[in-house]
Amino acid sequence: MTIIGFMQAQNCTTLPSSWRHPQSRTDSMSVGYYQEIARILEAGKFHMAFFDDRLAMPDRYGNDHAHAVEYGIRCVKMDPIVVLTAMATVTENLGLAATGSTTYFEPFDLARRFATLDLMTGGRVGWNVVTSVNDGEALNMGKDEHLAHDLRYDRADEFMEVVLGHWDTWEDGALIVDKARGHFADPAKVRRLDHQGRFFRSRGPFTVPRSPQGHPVIIQAGASGRGQRFAGRWAEVIFTPFPTRAMVREGYTGYDAARREAAQAGRDPDQVLICKLTTPVCAATKSEAEDKMALIQKLSLEIDALSLLAEGLNFDFGAKPIDEPLTTAELQSMQGMIPIRDMVVKASGKANPSTRDFLTYGDRSKPFDAIVGGPKEVADELEELFVGRACDGFVIAATHVPGSYADFVEYVVPELQRRGLFHQDYSGKTLRENLGLQRPAAGAWKPEPRVAAE
Repeated sequence: MTIIGFMQAQNCTTLPSSWRHPQSRTDSMSVGYYQEIARILEAGKFHMAFFDDRLAMPDRYGNDHAHAVEYGIRCVKMDPIVVLTAMATVTENLGLAATGSTTYFEPFDLARRFATLDLMTGGRVGWNVVTSVNDGEALNMGKDEHLAHDLRYDRADEFMEVVLGHWDTWEDGALIVDKARGHFADPAKVRRLDHQGRFFRSRGPFTVPRSPQGHPVIIQAGASGRGQRFAGRWAEVIFTPFPTRAMVREGYTGYDAARREAAQAGRDPDQVLICKLTTPVCAATKSEAEDKMALIQKLSLEIDALSLLAEGLNFDFGAKPIDEPLTTAELQSMQGMIPIRDMVVKASGKANPSTRDFLTYGDRSKPFDAIVGGPKEVADELEELFVGRACDGFVIAATHVPGSYADFVEYVVPELQRRGLFHQDYSGKTLRENLGLQRPAAGAWKPEPRVAAE
C-alpha cells in the first residue's frame, strides 16, 4: 500500500485544534519543526509528505478573520514549496508534494517552480492540482469573487495542457554540456510551446530541463462529478476522504468508478493510485489509544467547525440563526467542497438542513472516520480497506505534531510490514519509482479519449 503524510504549512494540521494538544510542538513556523517531521516520515518509509494549501485564512464566517486569529484556526499559511525545500535537505528518498492553484497562478510560473524543485530533489516532487475554494482567496489575488465551480475546472483543463506542454518541450538527452566544443544543449531538442487558447497564452521556450522522473507526479482530489472527470483525465494519485468504513461495509467503495474515469479519458487505470484520507489514533494498546482520542475530542471548539464549514463551502454560516433551515437558494449558492453539502443533506434526511445540521453531520473540526486502536486494530482496518480494493493506500492526517506521525511509524508501520502490506524500504530514488508509476514519455498525457471496457 501507498502511505502519504498529510500536512499543512501552518500552525495546525487539518485538525484546527491540533495546536492546542499538550504534546504538539509550538514552533510550527521554524525549519526544525518540518525537518523533524520529514525525518520521522522517511524513517517510517512513507512514500510522500504532502502539503495542502489555501491562499487565505478562514474568514468567511461572519466575513471576518478575527475568530481565525484568536482561536488559531489555520490562520498561518506559509508557502509550502519553500517548506518542502527545507525538508528535502534532510531526506534522500521521501517524496515531497505541494498544492498549487490553477485559478490564481499562471501556468508557466507553476510549471517552473515545480520543475525546479523536482530537479533539486532528484525527481521526488509531486504537484497537487487544485482550483481553490472561496472568495477570500479571490480577494487576496486581486479578484472580486471566486470563479464558478465548473468554469474553474474548464480553466484548469487548459492550465494542465500548458504546464505539461512546457514540461515536454525539453527532450531527454537535450543537455550536452561539452566544454571542449562549447555546446551546452541541443537546440533541436528544445522547442517553444506557442500555446494560444481560451484562457491562456504562453510562448516559451521553457527554462527547466526534464528531471530524472520526467516531470512531477500529478495529484488531485476533486470529489464533485466535474472534479472526478478532471482527476480521471490528469491525476496519477487521487486523494479522497471516501469511502468511510461504513460505506465499505455497505458494498460501496468508489474505487471502480475512479478507475473508470481514467479509462474513459484514454488512460491506463493501473497508473492511477487512489489514496484514502485517514486519521489514525494509535498507541501500544487499544485502551491507550482510546484515552488519546478522548483528549483529542475535548480540544475541539464549535467555532472551529463553523469556521471550516464556511471556508470550505464559501458560505457565511453566521448570517442566520443556527437552527433556521437554509433556503434552497442558499444551499445552491455554496461552492468549493460541494460533497460536504450533499453529505449533510443525505445524512440529515432534510432537503433544507440548518447550520446545526451541518455541525452535526459535516463537522470538519474533529477527526473524520478516525481509526482508534493498537497496532493490530489499526492495521486490521487498513488491511480491510486495502485488500478489499477500497483504495491503493492512505493519506495519514495528524491529530497533533509530530506525535501522530511518530506513533504511526512506531506502532502501525512494523505491523503492516510484518503482514506484507507495506514495503520494507524504498525501491528507487524517484517518487515515481517508489509509487510504481511509469516515467512519462513526452506527450503521454495526450491520448484520445475512449470508452472504458465494460
